[in-house]
Amino acid sequence: MKDWFKSEDFWTDYAPIMYDDNLWEEAPTVADYVTKIAGLKKGDSVLDAACGVGRIAVELASLGMNVTGVDITKSVLEAAAQSAEDEGVPLTLLHQDLRTFTSEKKFDCAVNLYTSFGYCDTIEEDMQILQNIAAVLKQGATFIMECTSRETAVMYFTEGEEFERAGFKVHTEFTVEGAWEGLRSRWILTPLSDTKTTGHCDASKVFDHTYTQRLYSAPDLCNRMIECGFSSAKAYGDFDLSPYDQHARTMIIVAKK
Repeated sequence: MKDWFKSEDFWTDYAPIMYDDNLWEEAPTVADYVTKIAGLKKGDSVLDAACGVGRIAVELASLGMNVTGVDITKSVLEAAAQSAEDEGVPLTLLHQDLRTFTSEKKFDCAVNLYTSFGYCDTIEEDMQILQNIAAVLKQGATFIMECTSRETAVMYFTEGEEFERAGFKVHTEFTVEGAWEGLRSRWILTPLSDTKTTGHCDASKVFDHTYTQRLYSAPDLCNRMIECGFSSAKAYGDFDLSPYDQHARTMIIVAKK
């Protein structure tokens, strides 16, 4: 499963499932939180590291930020470019691997959102991404990460579920890797049109994909961020900077260069 996130086919098949209506609807709110947390003003430069389809990058651009999105997958960058064009906002998009990303331009803020971290083969590669992000930030700049942590994975663990979305019946299976070192996710997509009309589906039309996310505890990841070039890092339970405790919805880390 090495570098599965590079797969164009994966994002073509799974993006409509993973980026549901709720995620698009919450994008303006998330962008507002980012600007407040980082103290951004119009014209400030923002790096969206692993920008995907541009869900947040476009919203930040619409707020007047100078946004650069970086992603390893061409198809999602094309979707981000189309979204920016539809909204009439400027957006710089770079097809690069964050493990080797460099930039002469320095940014006022960087974000890595919607659990876009922890999928590399090694911890060293994960840390290289953090080092590269730190290296392109201005002194005093803010880095905001939203990610599933070991603690939230435990709190909200389920073995799987079934639902319908974007014309598919979706079946998920989740298992724990090691001593909560990773979360293994299997997503099976079956076209609803075939199952409802014939009662069965051609196996060639079924998408079946498995991937594993490395799970870091909040204290561990905060400490690693400091080792990677940040001066401070603190975990919160949501974008409203509520406590990272038993009520946390997710893990938000706010780090300073």
